[in-house]
Amino acid sequence: MNDVSRAHGAKDADAAEKQGIFARLVTFFQQVIAEFRKVQRPTRSELWSMFLTVIAFLLIVMAFVLVLDIAFSKSVFWIFG
Repeated sequence: MNDVSRAHGAKDADAAEKQGIFARLVTFFQQVIAEFRKVQRPTRSELWSMFLTVIAFLLIVMAFVLVLDIAFSKSVFWIFG
């Protein structure tokens, strides 16, 4: 970090320390609201498509775990009788 950026960072830190707690809270919530306004919400069709994708993936994983469970239980029963 060079001297210029250190000096600039020190000014920002001093400015933040000069603000009171309530001013910093107000600034924080203003920034949160500004970020929420940037959020893009999916359309109904995009949401439905994502929902179906998640359900399909879960079904595939459930089938895989079922096969592993059956295989392990059969092998344990075969080994230990």
